[in-house]
Amino acid sequence: MAVWDPRIEEMPKADIAKMQYKLLKSLVYRLYSFSPFYHDRMKEQNVHPDDIRELADVKKLPFMFKRDLRDNYPDRIFTATQDELVRYHVSSGTTGKPTVVGYTEKDLDLWTTSLARGLTSIGLGRGDVIQVSYGYGLFTGGLGLHYGAERIGATVLPTSVGNTERQIELMQDLGATAIACTPSYLLHMGEVAERMGVSIQKDTRLRTGILGAEPWTEKMRVRIEDWLGIKAYDIYGTSELSGPMFTECCEQNGFHVWSDLALVEIIDPKTEEPLEPGESGEVTITVLQKEALPMIRYRIGDIAVMDDGVCACGRTNPRIHRIQGRVDDMLIIRGINVFPSQVEHALMTIPEVGQHFQIVVERKGALDDMLVRVELKKESFSDKITDLMKTRQNVEHRLRNSLNVNAEVELVEPGSLPRFEGKSKKVVDKRSL
Repeated sequence: MAVWDPRIEEMPKADIAKMQYKLLKSLVYRLYSFSPFYHDRMKEQNVHPDDIRELADVKKLPFMFKRDLRDNYPDRIFTATQDELVRYHVSSGTTGKPTVVGYTEKDLDLWTTSLARGLTSIGLGRGDVIQVSYGYGLFTGGLGLHYGAERIGATVLPTSVGNTERQIELMQDLGATAIACTPSYLLHMGEVAERMGVSIQKDTRLRTGILGAEPWTEKMRVRIEDWLGIKAYDIYGTSELSGPMFTECCEQNGFHVWSDLALVEIIDPKTEEPLEPGESGEVTITVLQKEALPMIRYRIGDIAVMDDGVCACGRTNPRIHRIQGRVDDMLIIRGINVFPSQVEHALMTIPEVGQHFQIVVERKGALDDMLVRVELKKESFSDKITDLMKTRQNVEHRLRNSLNVNAEVELVEPGSLPRFEGKSKKVVDKRSL
């Protein structure tokens, strides 16, 4: 199996700890000395760089939140001068100010290196044609994968999003072997291809999907792989950290987080105390080498489990297992916490159900009601009321058992729910209107 950077990817655990402590100590001293934002935060926390005597002392440092970026818009947290910046990216936040992230030349090189390691770990390299169908521009997805793919010697097909029929033609004509996009857009692409009379499994060379930027489940992975005949790999990152940075390897068992680039903690979102590997909590990351916008203990809001064991692929860096949900997109229905990924997981176990669903939440009187609109597969959609009622009751039963809350179910015809070329919008919360 190919490895891009064996020195880092297969580094012994003891050496990883020493390397991370050295990088953390240097980062803390630099920010305490040269960043007014972090200097003030550390003073408020009553912590000094000299207090960081071992890697575990990272828990003494203050947290950073997305609101800090908005409150210091556009660049008051930056620790690089304008002359040192070579690029900006801007988030597409839906509330308040967007977040602006600056990059130095070294930042871009480390980002590209991170993706080169990840893409190599899933078997891509020279001779592959990677179709990048993430958005280009202010969004980090397209350019991140673009430069990572070029770094490993692959040929890039920069299709971005939209113009789906043309994308499918180019996939065929130029022999794309891999595609990077959201899982919902790949599903949409598969549907469009079928309407064109094209089978992605039989009529293209596609064998790999690099899918992310929105939640998806293991059940969805199985459906994508069975339907399209590819191996589907998850990819992880946020615009604040540098966009998509970490991928699963060929084992498909968690994102490898490169230890020279990031120090990962899983914390209890309520007590803010660190959790042990294997425990579910909020992902918190310290970016160890970033120059323009350093991040110490950045609380991403994702809920996941960390595994610090050696992967079956031989890589020793810790892994974050599939994101279970988000602290900030969690729905509370009659006192019960509900994640859209839970709904998807339950639906994907039902053979009659198609790929698409939508959650609609409304407040009726003092109580919240949840409606799940579910597309059926073509072969499962029936004119017989009794068949539809039986299917609906089955779906409601599965959801109730999975979520511990009642959900009304509406079965709809195939192709009737909205499709999205970017991130899918699976939740309509009318309580906020």
